[in-house]
Amino acid sequence: MAICCSATSGARLMPAPSQQGHDRRSRYALPSLAFFLFATLVLAGCSPARWSESAKVLADVDAGWAPSELKAETPKPERHGLRFAMDGRTYAGDIYVPGEPSRAAMVLVPGVSPQGKDDPRLVAFANTLARARFRVLVPDLPNLRELRVRPGDAQAIADASRWFREELEPEHPLGVTAISYAVGPAVGALFEPDTEAAVDFVVAVGGYYDLTAVVTFVTTGGFRATDGEPWRHRDPNPYGKWVFLRSNIAQLESSTDRMLLDGLARTKLQDPAADVSELVDRLSPEGRAVYALLDNRDPDRVSGLIAALPEGVRRDFRDLDLAKRDVSRLGTRFVLIHGRDDPVMPETESVKLAEALPGDRARLYLVDNLNHVEPEPVGFADKITLLRAIHAVLSLRDEERSVGPIK
Repeated sequence: MAICCSATSGARLMPAPSQQGHDRRSRYALPSLAFFLFATLVLAGCSPARWSESAKVLADVDAGWAPSELKAETPKPERHGLRFAMDGRTYAGDIYVPGEPSRAAMVLVPGVSPQGKDDPRLVAFANTLARARFRVLVPDLPNLRELRVRPGDAQAIADASRWFREELEPEHPLGVTAISYAVGPAVGALFEPDTEAAVDFVVAVGGYYDLTAVVTFVTTGGFRATDGEPWRHRDPNPYGKWVFLRSNIAQLESSTDRMLLDGLARTKLQDPAADVSELVDRLSPEGRAVYALLDNRDPDRVSGLIAALPEGVRRDFRDLDLAKRDVSRLGTRFVLIHGRDDPVMPETESVKLAEALPGDRARLYLVDNLNHVEPEPVGFADKITLLRAIHAVLSLRDEERSVGPIK
């Protein structure tokens, strides 16, 4: 399975279309379907048909655009552009219609990528979901195309979910899948009016819970599971902090600061080693407070630097921070997937989100290598874990609409 992150896009559970795909699969082919089934059935002792389908879905994600058993066995989904409205707010998006009768619906939130809903990896992933008999809606979210994550994105995701439920999928289970930074507004959407009742489950890949911990990681590389633990360290992808910067500059009062910090972020996204001292020297005290947070390398200073941010920035920060919400009251089921090598979000974030959710509403799947930046093979144990995660999602697909625990 290839999980890709480019210089301008976040980590995503999406196949990477590549001319090297056939070579990669020949070198790192999945074990035979029979072997997978044997191993998983020993672990689970049930649902051989669904385990077989899960293995085919996993192999299709690994294949990207190339042929796979799932592609050979299922009709090609149809992709249509559409416009929709909810409570006077209008949106555009794409819908993927399975070639066989759908069993469930999925709102697939685009990643933080300039190509948005048209990112080839997202398109391939949406097609895989459609081949797995999900009717898939991919809303066009302009903020994410501009490499920004804003509190208002939660409203857009909520609107897409409610519209999909009311207009096209009143009976089938409805899920929301989000990756990395988009997990915050996707979970935030559940707190919008009438949305939790519309969404049966959420699939969160490489997501977050505590935004202060996220900023600590992307700026210093420091992370830990609980306060008081010694800091652990991993080299973060510098992309993360510049996305954070672009997401927050809109609330600065000074247009000059907004322009300078946006230019600084764009420069750093193109070249992390670029010298931006000339831009920094022109910032006002408010702009310097924002830059000081991003330039800091000491994890113990992060909370104080966040407290020193301008009020508008802190307000948006709070709105996107899941740790400030009572997620324990949510009845929605969650499938959480995270890699222990994630350079954008540490796996401790998904652990904390799982712990904050009701115990019977979340399933957490941690793997050693979820592969970012350059596609590489995952080990057999990781494939089994990912297979179990896919099986959990397909189980939710096949359930009657309910709010019970994941089976």
